[in-house]
Amino acid sequence: MSGTTAGGADGKALCPGDAGGQATVILDRIVAALKELGAVPEQVVETRIYLTDMSSWQDVGRAHGAVFGNTRPATTIVQVGPLISPDLLVEISAVASLSAR
Repeated sequence: MSGTTAGGADGKALCPGDAGGQATVILDRIVAALKELGAVPEQVVETRIYLTDMSSWQDVGRAHGAVFGNTRPATTIVQVGPLISPDLLVEISAVASLSAR
């Protein structure tokens, strides 16, 4: 899944000011996309997390850990400049292997 954010249907950020909340929304979207393919989070082999403020990494990491538990995909976390909207604090990409379980 390419870069996923917590943008709402109206184009506004969900959970403004809350990077952990945005990460939860994003990861829920990723899990839903996996489900549509008949896949599960355990098949994710890599995630890339882009933060506009690295000081929120622990909140985002907790959300990530709640979804992936012991799976522990290879993960990169980097700080970036502003995303497309200043209220978006997190963007996450995921790579899954549909043959992995």
